[in-house]
Amino acid sequence: MTGFIIHALKVSDGILAIAPMPGRGGHYVEDLAHLRDWKPALVISMVTQPELAGHGAGNLAGDVQDMGTRWAHVPVTDMDIPGPEATEAWHAASHAALAALQGRGRVLVHCLGGCGRSGMAALRLMIEAGEAPEAALARLRAIRPCAVETAEQHAWALRAAEGPNQP
Repeated sequence: MTGFIIHALKVSDGILAIAPMPGRGGHYVEDLAHLRDWKPALVISMVTQPELAGHGAGNLAGDVQDMGTRWAHVPVTDMDIPGPEATEAWHAASHAALAALQGRGRVLVHCLGGCGRSGMAALRLMIEAGEAPEAALARLRAIRPCAVETAEQHAWALRAAEGPNQP
């Protein structure tokens, strides 16, 4: 049995979801099939390259793109927020995610466990889509109670309310 559970909610006109990294539980092929069946327009990976490789998902970028889905990589260390090098990647990913959501598409954000980094990114996207920050966090935690694990992650997500180009 795979541990790859997609936690989804409606954002804008589309569906935004967070999940653990495909393959984390040792079922990469099954997880990828589940992801393919879910039909995301975009997958955002909020993990480092060593995490991808170390958990059997080293080919995730190519595999996602082979299923006709866009892939964005925003490398963030566990329990952290995007550093300066990942900020530009985040802005490109969030722009693509918001466009997909406004176009009734599906966006999946994953980190290793599907809680902290993916929750932080999902919360920021919800705020960027116009939701009130605390209401967005409540909605997100209603489907994934562990979403956004640290005060620093929460603060990073809230910076979206200051404008779209905040680091």
